[in-house]
Amino acid sequence: MRRVYAQPPERNLNVPKRLQESFCYNRPVRILVAEDEARIARQLTTALEAAGYAVDTVQDGERADFLARTSHYDAVVLDLGLPRLDGLTALRGWREQGLKMPVLILTARASWHEKVLGIDGGADDYVSKPFQIEEVLARLRALIRRSSGQAAPLLQCGDLALDPRSSRTTIAGAELRLTSHEFRVLSYLMHHRDRVVSQHELSAHIYAEDADRDSNTVEVFIARLRRKVGARRIETVRGLGYRMVTLEAKAR
Repeated sequence: MRRVYAQPPERNLNVPKRLQESFCYNRPVRILVAEDEARIARQLTTALEAAGYAVDTVQDGERADFLARTSHYDAVVLDLGLPRLDGLTALRGWREQGLKMPVLILTARASWHEKVLGIDGGADDYVSKPFQIEEVLARLRALIRRSSGQAAPLLQCGDLALDPRSSRTTIAGAELRLTSHEFRVLSYLMHHRDRVVSQHELSAHIYAEDADRDSNTVEVFIARLRRKVGARRIETVRGLGYRMVTLEAKAR
């Protein structure tokens, strides 16, 4: 399994410029890619890494099944034709267990019947091979956005606005300067506004599987964000975590 750390990467010169310009480099999202074709797995991982995702990549269904059941992912890119355990069987097992993460299936099968089986088996969307990487990224953005209850591409909490695609954050139209990790934390909190998010959950979603995770580091990011967006926007729920709340424009 290849694990990609969610550090803000340098622009990859092997990735087409048109993709680099549209990528969000600081997205607080962990994705599992299950694809047995090495070239396609490399292509997906490179593009997702360039977009700032934390990525775990596996090449067989048994490993994908194990990770999906034991780790927390914001989305899964799943090939249906995996060895050892096919993607459709794994997907059905996840849904039977109650796992709700969005799943985007990849299939080389042209039959509409196979696509219907995938959707009925619990997939949220599909892309047929060969595909354009821009389409995969766009569909993932939409799935992740909808799964967190966000209908619009722009995240808003009162006059605080965050654009995941352009990595821009503004308050009342004035742009804020955030570090990559500050952006990740703020984006995750805004995706789940009005809900308590624990330090462990924040760490799990802004770092990849093998990254060093320190709850004290999360506290530092929260403190910095409060200075930049206003302390009252991020509440501390003692013993539980943090909650992003919507304030009136004057209540900063």
